[in-house]
Amino acid sequence: MNRADLIVGVQWGDEGKGKIVDMLSANYDMVCRCQGGHNAGHTIWTNGVKYALHLVPSGVLHKNIINIIGNGVVVCPEFLVKEIKQFEALEGRFFISDKAHLNLRHHALIDQAKERLKGKNAIGTTGKGIGPAYADKISRNGHRMGELLDPEKLCDDLMNDFSENKSFLDTLGVVIPSKNELLDELKLYKKELGKFIANTTQMVWKALDSNKKIMLEGAQGTLLDIDHGTYPYVTSSNTISAGSCSGIGISPKEVGEVIGIIKAYTTRVGNGAFPTEDFGTDGDIMCETGKEFGTTTGRKRRCGWFDAVAVKYAARLDGVDKFAVMKLDVLDGFDKVKICKAYEYKGEIIDYFPTDLENVKPIYEELEGWDKVEGIRKFDDLPQNAKAYIERIEELTGTKVGIISTSPEREDTIVR
Repeated sequence: MNRADLIVGVQWGDEGKGKIVDMLSANYDMVCRCQGGHNAGHTIWTNGVKYALHLVPSGVLHKNIINIIGNGVVVCPEFLVKEIKQFEALEGRFFISDKAHLNLRHHALIDQAKERLKGKNAIGTTGKGIGPAYADKISRNGHRMGELLDPEKLCDDLMNDFSENKSFLDTLGVVIPSKNELLDELKLYKKELGKFIANTTQMVWKALDSNKKIMLEGAQGTLLDIDHGTYPYVTSSNTISAGSCSGIGISPKEVGEVIGIIKAYTTRVGNGAFPTEDFGTDGDIMCETGKEFGTTTGRKRRCGWFDAVAVKYAARLDGVDKFAVMKLDVLDGFDKVKICKAYEYKGEIIDYFPTDLENVKPIYEELEGWDKVEGIRKFDDLPQNAKAYIERIEELTGTKVGIISTSPEREDTIVR
């Protein structure tokens, strides 16, 4: 029996997973999304063309690969219908779990209304309805993709839900659709997506039993995990590698190599603790050079130096076998580069990631910068200081770096 390899983000998301999945997936038979929703934004550049993926797995650019949206994903059918129009001939190579939960328009309206009410204490969500969709799932009030195949019944069930929650929806100012509007919408979703809905658990099991090569594509990042991230400023799913097992329907014994994706620096979107955030010129340069604006929201990302303490913590949670370091070229031209090697916390020096991250101060070490790594494709061709930076990341995190990206293009990648 084969095992499924896993790509997981090791920081606060936006690490560059899309490029690595796209690059490596040429060697796989199946690529599966396991959690999250269209709050994910995986950007792929190939032959100078930019593709922005949100729900569709990043293996979609390879015509011979089967792409699966697993049961752990919350699916916005309205958004998915638009997204799949970028691609031709998806039948037979794209499937959606019948157990994946629906993320409908009212979920997004609830999400946005609750964020507005929180004011300055807002989580900083994407406003895409991810949290409310997962909340319905956990409270056993949700609806699944398989129900789209009977739009009349689903429409009746949703109208009952709206009636039962009328006072709550009225308080938030959420306007519900009429029954006719909703039914027309659901019928459209069935027409466009019904042919892709399947029992993907059985598909994955059969693929593993047939020694097919499977890649699991994580979304968001480990530090946004609902249990192990910087709660409450997290996403609503388990983003660690273990979440991929429940999100696609395999056992931990069926996970093979775990590749952790990290940026050569650190970014974060939304609110929450960020010890190494740089509020000066260096952070602005990272943002501008790295084009650090959200694929999903367009929001400017907060930028700062590499946090080895956070990455070591996340890599242990994920069981990372090797790192892929992304966007090393964004640090081109800095005289000095910094790495956070420890924290100061309550008057002590600590080398672990505390639950109370709000009250830590980073302890940095400075390394010499380098001129240019952009476009380099061999490790030996990297400037000596860039090699030293990679090696220091390995030393501080205890994990080897196997892949280094030196530009957004697929080909500008060092594989060690």
